[in-house]
Amino acid sequence: MRSAIAEGQHDFTTLTDREVEVLLLLASGEQNKRLARRLGIAERTVRAHTANIVRKLDLRSRFEAAIVSHVYAEDIRSLCSAGGRVAA
Repeated sequence: MRSAIAEGQHDFTTLTDREVEVLLLLASGEQNKRLARRLGIAERTVRAHTANIVRKLDLRSRFEAAIVSHVYAEDIRSLCSAGGRVAA
């Protein structure tokens, strides 16, 4: 069985700025409702961003996305700052 987390082949450049924000916040373990409040968006929008993240990074779940976010947080932030994006 493959492990997308262990493979470390994640193309974070495919994510929008808002998806990057959501991805970085997923590592906190907070529920979508709290993330939505924190970002000033609807909970449904957080779920949509999360689904896009899971699909774009070829992950299986929100939980995997949270782990990837935690493990690769520095890479995500440095990639975003290098590309002129604002990282959370």
